[in-house]
Order: sequence, then C-alpha cells, then structure tokens
Amino acid sequence: MTNNFITTAPEWFRRAIDYPAQSRFVDVDGCSVHYLTWFDVDDGPPGDDHPGLLFIHGGGAHANWWRFIAPFFAETYRVASIDLSGMGDSGARETYRPATWAREIGAVLKDGRLGPRSVVVGHSFGGLIAMKYGAEHGAGLSGMVIVDSPVQDPDDIPLPKPGSPSRSRPKIHPDLPTALARFRLMPEQPCENDYITDFIARTSVKPTKGGWTWKFDFKVMGSRRFGEPYGEELKALKCRAALIYGEKSAIVSRRTVAYMSSVMGPKAPVVEIPEAHHHVMLDQPLAFVAALRAILDAWARDPL
Repeated sequence: MTNNFITTAPEWFRRAIDYPAQSRFVDVDGCSVHYLTWFDVDDGPPGDDHPGLLFIHGGGAHANWWRFIAPFFAETYRVASIDLSGMGDSGARETYRPATWAREIGAVLKDGRLGPRSVVVGHSFGGLIAMKYGAEHGAGLSGMVIVDSPVQDPDDIPLPKPGSPSRSRPKIHPDLPTALARFRLMPEQPCENDYITDFIARTSVKPTKGGWTWKFDFKVMGSRRFGEPYGEELKALKCRAALIYGEKSAIVSRRTVAYMSSVMGPKAPVVEIPEAHHHVMLDQPLAFVAALRAILDAWARDPL
C-alpha cells in the first residue's frame, strides 16, 4: 500500500506499513474470513524458533489496525492479523455470535500454519473473543495477551452496553474526503498521532454504489456481542495470560485491572501504558511494542 498521503509520519511508521504483508482467506461456516500474514505461509510449518503470533482487532475494526505493529515482531514470529467476520475484508453473516468468531480464530491459526504454541493478542472486543477461544482451546496456545478489554468485578456496577445501531447499514458518503472526515474512534478519545488515525481511516472505507462506505456490517455493532460470560471465560483460560491497558482508558479502570489480575493469578504480567487511552496502540504505539516484546520475551525464556 502506498503511503504518499502520510506527510508527518515518522520513519518507523513508514517502514512498518511498507513491510510486505500477504492477504489470505479461509472459509469458516460458509463465510470468507480474511487475514494478513507477514510471512509466506507456503514456506512450510513453523520451527521452534519462529512461533505464531495472531493479532485480533476490536469491534468495528479490522486487521489493518495492526499493520504498523506487526512488523516489529516479524523477524521472530510468524505474525498474522485477522478480520473477524462482518468486519474488514471478511464476509458478512446473517447472525454474529462469539462462538463463531472464536472458530474463526482457530481456523486462521490452522490455515495460516501459525503452529501449535502460538500467542494470541486481542484488543478490546477482540480480547474478549480471544478469552472465549482460550477458555475452550487455550491448551494449544503458548499464551494470550489481553489489551484493554474490560472484565469487571461482578460486584461492580456494569458498564453500559452499546445499543443496537439506529440503521441497518452504514451510511454512503458521496466521496472519499467526506467519508474520511466522518471517521471516529469508538469510544471517542483524543489521539495526537494523526498519521495513524489517517491510515486507519483510509483502510476502513471501501467504494460502493453511490460513493464510499465503512468496512463493517452494522449488525456486528449490536449489544448481543457482549452477551457472553467473558468473566467466566477469563477464569477458565487454559493458557497463561497477560494484560496491557491504557492509563487513561475509558473502559478499563484500576479496579477492573485489579480484578482481572486476581483472576489471572500472581504470575500474570499486568502492564499500564502511560498516557494511553483505550486504543493504546494508536496513542503510544512504541510503548505498546516494548510492553508486548517484554511479555513475549519473558514467556519465551520460560516455555510451558
């Protein structure tokens, strides 16, 4: 992808999004699921020196949210990022359920030949779906890194669940500049790295009849996606886990962090990213990379 539109981006970001990525698809329950890889899947199965690393995006997002993060790990890991169905370049479904999204994770791990001891990294809603996968199939993982995904203490007042969207399909904007001007982070937050939000916005739209629209099915954004007992699934994880969260997150409080830490156990790394809001890899991308590297390096020195 060309990055000529990025005039203020630092060199590290330009190098990262120019790092070659391959686009692949796998069928899951009759739906085409798209994912990106930063290695050649056809090169064969992974060796012990290059384990798998799968990134999972948040609600309404897509695999390209990791395009400027994944290359930092591509020399050591077989790295991939998924478009969950209904989002990005994956197909749409009539009904979306956490169990189906969890099957998609397993399908990409297998189709991408990421290996039996992969690490899964999930942001926000993607972290919740990763928990469901880990509760059922985590024994086949080396670990799971949860990124600003809220699992509240049952005694706390629940966070308000998002309502169903007011319309059944995304609005069509007459041209690309109009669509880009309408891009917003959810939940809304400041982000000083305009070159990142610009890149995310440009990879979040697609041409359609009559103009430009967003790359997600509005049915995905209904409140049903939060109907899963993620707290129970966090307790039931069959692999080790770590938590990375933003100091200024709107949805992960210090109390939530304390609860999740108590559930994951005293050996689970918990890392706060200073000055970061909910979208930590957009706010503080290099700090996020450093935190994730530290967790992965520690796990590599102490394999299960």
